[in-house]
Amino acid sequence: MSLDTLFKPSSIAVIGASRKPNRAGSVVIKNLLMGGYQGTILPVHPKYKSVNGILCYRSVSELPLVPDIAILCTRGDRNVDLINDLAVAGVKVAIIMASDMSVPYDNDNTIEQTCLRIAQQAGMKIVGPNSLGVLLPWQNFNASFSPVDCLPGKLAFISQSSAVCTTILDWANDKNIGFSAFISIGNGSDVDFDDILDYLSRDSKTEAILLYVDSIRDARRFLSAARAASRNRRILVLKAGRHTTGSLTQPHQSSRSFDIVYDSAIQRAGMLRVNNTHELFAAVETLTHSVPLRGERLAIITNGMGPALMALDTLADKGGSLAQLSANTIDEFDKVLPTNWPKSNPVDLGGDATSARYCQAIRCILDSEDIDALLIMHSPSATAEPSQTAHEVIETIQAHPKAKRFNILTNWSGEATAKEARLLFTRQGIPTYRTPESAVTAFMHLVEYRRNQWQLMETPTTTDSYSTEQLDKAHEWLAGQISTLPEANGSSSLESHVCEQLFGLLNLPTLPTWLAHDPSEAIHLADNIGYPVAVKLRSPDIAHKSDIHGVMLNLKDAQEVSNAAQSILDRTRLSYPDARIEGLTVQQMAKVAGGQEIRVKVLSDPTFGPAIFIGQGGSEWNIEREAVTALPPLNMALARYLIINAINKGTLKFQQSPNAVNLAKLAGFLVKISQIVVACPEIHELDIHPLLLNGDDITILDASVVIKRYEGEPQSRLAIRPYPTEMEQTLTLRDETQVLLRPIRPEDEPYHADFINNVTKEDLYKRFFSDVGEFNHEALANFTQIDYDREMAFVAVDMGQQTPHIIGVSRVLVTPDNSDAEFAILIRSDLKGNGLGRILMNKVIDYCKSKQTKQISGMTMPTNRGMLTLAQKLGFELDVQFEDGVADMVLRLD
Repeated sequence: MSLDTLFKPSSIAVIGASRKPNRAGSVVIKNLLMGGYQGTILPVHPKYKSVNGILCYRSVSELPLVPDIAILCTRGDRNVDLINDLAVAGVKVAIIMASDMSVPYDNDNTIEQTCLRIAQQAGMKIVGPNSLGVLLPWQNFNASFSPVDCLPGKLAFISQSSAVCTTILDWANDKNIGFSAFISIGNGSDVDFDDILDYLSRDSKTEAILLYVDSIRDARRFLSAARAASRNRRILVLKAGRHTTGSLTQPHQSSRSFDIVYDSAIQRAGMLRVNNTHELFAAVETLTHSVPLRGERLAIITNGMGPALMALDTLADKGGSLAQLSANTIDEFDKVLPTNWPKSNPVDLGGDATSARYCQAIRCILDSEDIDALLIMHSPSATAEPSQTAHEVIETIQAHPKAKRFNILTNWSGEATAKEARLLFTRQGIPTYRTPESAVTAFMHLVEYRRNQWQLMETPTTTDSYSTEQLDKAHEWLAGQISTLPEANGSSSLESHVCEQLFGLLNLPTLPTWLAHDPSEAIHLADNIGYPVAVKLRSPDIAHKSDIHGVMLNLKDAQEVSNAAQSILDRTRLSYPDARIEGLTVQQMAKVAGGQEIRVKVLSDPTFGPAIFIGQGGSEWNIEREAVTALPPLNMALARYLIINAINKGTLKFQQSPNAVNLAKLAGFLVKISQIVVACPEIHELDIHPLLLNGDDITILDASVVIKRYEGEPQSRLAIRPYPTEMEQTLTLRDETQVLLRPIRPEDEPYHADFINNVTKEDLYKRFFSDVGEFNHEALANFTQIDYDREMAFVAVDMGQQTPHIIGVSRVLVTPDNSDAEFAILIRSDLKGNGLGRILMNKVIDYCKSKQTKQISGMTMPTNRGMLTLAQKLGFELDVQFEDGVADMVLRLD
């Protein structure tokens, strides 16, 4: 069901309306009246004849009309009956304010679950429970318990916390910031973030969206909606609970997600995360008043180097870039600044700088091509009065013809003396901050947001995929291991010498590893392997072998192996007398000279499913602080971002070496790990510790894998749906051309561009209803980087070509409620009449049938006889409107 009723209400029933001050039913009625709502207000209460001068009704059944929305200001134990009454009446949306809905109602369900079941059966949507309400300022609609109203604006806010709602509202009013919508979803048991994001991403009143998140219920739905919305709306996320995410040492036993996994998910969706309300306010100040950042080069103009150095420290800590001034720019500054200025960025105007000197310097920097953003800093000064200087700076910026190309931020330090100046900047839409640190943090929000958006749009390069035969062998091997598990829900931890068999099937680089049961057997194995060797303890009861020096390296002969093996066993029995000792692994020594060791781990997050972690590792690896993570599936671009992120955050620290780490090879290895995780749901955990990197060589030195039985659809455990290999199909066209029909991939961008170049302008006009020029990277990325969970594009690839040669595309976009799928087809203009159009259309129809979509619809021009004829043959209903120049096609599937 569409959320139009929630966002465009013409009537509202207030259930539990009250005359008693400070009661929810009283506050909601007053807010509706004081907000100037022009729709029908229907108070419901059995004891009152009127509330605030409005006729009151005893029950839902007595209402003279069916309200669009009902807001329940009642105790939780009354709400099952009330929801049932609203369902019978045909109300489409109910907002529930009660927080006491988690108590049992019957043997199997809570009050909340019972209400939700009734609502779903009736086609009614529920906002809440534990909702503060809904505010729609453009419609003067304030159906909330908030003590503060809000102004109309271009910012939308969605929150799980009522307390955060009122805090944000209070701050926004102080800053004169308005909202397009203000939604408190509470528990989000029905209407959740994804539903609201889907609606607001198409709302003309909304330019940016703020989210306050306690937790995510459905990771795939959330990320799917967020990725779609963030392509055309700026989205900020404030996520609480950064340091209360459960056990750090044994995260697989925790019921709460890793915070860094939330970080990764938010970044993957192209959104920006902020860490606290202060950062949120700063980010809103910046993003709502800024043009999209064109680059990361920051220039600073200041009248004091002390504050500028504070800004530089923050910039360096957050990985920012300071602009380098060109010789021409320095020459221009020489004309207007004292001779002793430092001739570098930050541009120090001197403690005696006047407002005129500020304006001259600003004009110099805006005239240059050296910068992308400018931070203007001012410390209290007798020669440059704060308010007057701010006024003249504003006039200078507004008068400069190039000013709108740059992001301009200001920092007027001080309290009483600078308050009026900061207010002047705010009124003119120029972001302003009290401290150097907060100004730079705000700039870095722009940088991080830009990076996340680039990641969302970057075209990946290809990497080798596993063949069906390889994966079948891996599944067969895993099935054999799982068959030995004693319990249906049991698990087993496989050590290196066993994992080596699996890794061999999957072409992962390992060192040969053998298991010995005593020192003499270790010597025999070492003699066969060849010296030097490593000997390591194998015990499922000792997590960190280093605790008892259970790893002995570079053993050069039989005597050293014997001594090392016996000492490991002796230390183990002394320190851990009850530990199970399964033996000693004997391994050929890797060529570690010049190499570097890292750790790669896969864990199953309770919210987002499998996640890949990388870091320096070690026996005391704190994965929350010393790792970065990414959600599969990974491609080469995403893997490279993961590595660069780890380097920037210091969780990977590569030393200078003649054999520099080949980052492309490491990215390729991570992509393989991702492919294994996606294809093998039986792998519950994977821990490679360490992974040796030596130039182009990558070697797994030690590893363990935890396997468990897995029932159900393997892809359902993944937060992001991977490429659907099962939809690939090979077929032959009428002219005997062999074609691979498959879903589109992000890597197809250059091939898609070549395909469009082989379509005539006339055919493109029929497809896009306008003259289209050359498609840029962003447009092509939107075509090729699709969300397989909510849209699909099938490409027909000529298999007779050495490189992928796309000759046709069919595309379908399904509405979030699965009620309609809009399709489009485009075929190379020189390859028509080959039967490809029917093939692509049938592929789309079969796809929509498998999703149980209710109908397929499309639009073309009346002159496109080929498309209309094909549609008619396939059972579409046609509605040709010659006056409007459009022809609608609809195929009902239900």
